[in-house]
Order: sequence, then C-alpha cells, then structure tokens
Amino acid sequence: MKVVIDTNIFVSSFLGGRPRQVIDLWKRGEVVLCLSKDILDEYVDVLQRVGIGPKEGLEELLALFKKNINIIFTLKTPRLPIVEDDPSDDKFIECAVKLKADFIITGDKVLRRVKQYLGIRILSPQEFLMVIDKNRP
Repeated sequence: MKVVIDTNIFVSSFLGGRPRQVIDLWKRGEVVLCLSKDILDEYVDVLQRVGIGPKEGLEELLALFKKNINIIFTLKTPRLPIVEDDPSDDKFIECAVKLKADFIITGDKVLRRVKQYLGIRILSPQEFLMVIDKNRP
C-alpha cells in the first residue's frame, strides 16, 4: 500500500497519537511512503522551524529518508491545480498521482475536502488506521 503523508502528520507524530501510529506503519514497512522533492523539502523545513532537532528525532528521520527504505521518490511531478483554497497542498496530490499512491494522509481539512482524486483517497489518520485495521487478517 502506497501513501503520501502530509507534513502536519510528520510534525504531529513527534507528539504521539494517531499520527505516530501512521508513521510507525511506514517505519515497520507496512506501507510505502511516496515522496517528491517538494514534499521532502517541506518536511525538513517545517521540522527545523518548529524546533524538532536531532535529539528529538529529526536526525533519525533524515537517516531513514537517506536509506530509502520503504520509500518511492520522484524529482518531478505533474502540475495539478486541484486544491483551490490552498494551492500549496497540490504537491501532495501531484506526488500521489505520479507515484500511483493509494492514499494521502492529512490533518488538513482543506485538503481532506477533496476526498479523492483519480481513485486516491484523502483521509485523516484516524480514517486511514480504520482502513488498515479492516484489511488486517
């Protein structure tokens, strides 16, 4: 199962809860993380700005990205103007389309209003974890 994870989920994962459960699925190899250059740049920028330093896990996260484990990466994505109220969120849909992701996981209400695009479902962490639980034997 391939997923694009919004930056707000990565930031929130350092606080625990459902966002951390989503990130743990990726770390355990239960889902494949789809990344674009734009998304990765935003992850690093936001985590540094909010003060998530090496001691809190940023270094570990960057090491995981460098190892390229359970990650599919693309440098180029199509330009798709989908999220009218926040065009900066288009990068998540663009990455999902390019890498044929199954889901976009986000806490962003504006992005979630899109609901789905070309069969890619846009879900909250809670909704995504319910899908995962349904699909487990």
